Amino acid sequence: MEIEIYADVVCPWCYIGKRRLEQAVESYDGDVTIRYRPFQLDPTPVTEPKPLVEALAAKFGGRERADAMFAQVTQVAEGVGLRLDFDRAVAANTFDAHRLVRFATDRGRSAEMVDALYRAHFTDGVDVGSRDALVGLAAGIGLDEDETRGYLDSDAGTEDTAAELAAAHQLGVTSVPTFVLAGKYAVTGAQEPETLLAALKEVESRESAAR
Repeated sequence: MEIEIYADVVCPWCYIGKRRLEQAVESYDGDVTIRYRPFQLDPTPVTEPKPLVEALAAKFGGRERADAMFAQVTQVAEGVGLRLDFDRAVAANTFDAHRLVRFATDRGRSAEMVDALYRAHFTDGVDVGSRDALVGLAAGIGLDEDETRGYLDSDAGTEDTAAELAAAHQLGVTSVPTFVLAGKYAVTGAQEPETLLAALKEVESRESAAR
């Protein structure tokens, strides 16, 4: 079964949702192919690095409300073995990060690249909007540094990434994570592994009946 994950690498619930899906797949007997699809929570350009807490405090009506949101999602993340450090996180435009995932996908390293981007943003305080940082992350999973830099400094992948972002909206994806199973069944939100496993089995049953 093909599973498409529409997500943004600066979305904590997407990070959690990815881990929960992986847990569900571990308990699923069928074959699964995971494809990562781009989505941007905020396509606004980020002209210079800015602490994420400042950006989200302004967006959500103050630091107190932002801190409450951080505390909740951090606790949930800990439950699936993820560490989020919002005090270190840097606000970033993720268009180039999504291009980098495409680059890594063509080399069979999509899962490693996505994991590295999430960890860089949420744990290590890396500016994932910085091309220098992206090149370093790619090198860290074994991709060629010069080839990666040449890709990011060119227009390669730009049209395709923009087209995929537009396609997500045309498909009606408005919140992430969104999991599309077998090309036709959508599951939205960072659902519990048990819920995702049940969805996988239900889709398998429906697809088998339709053959």
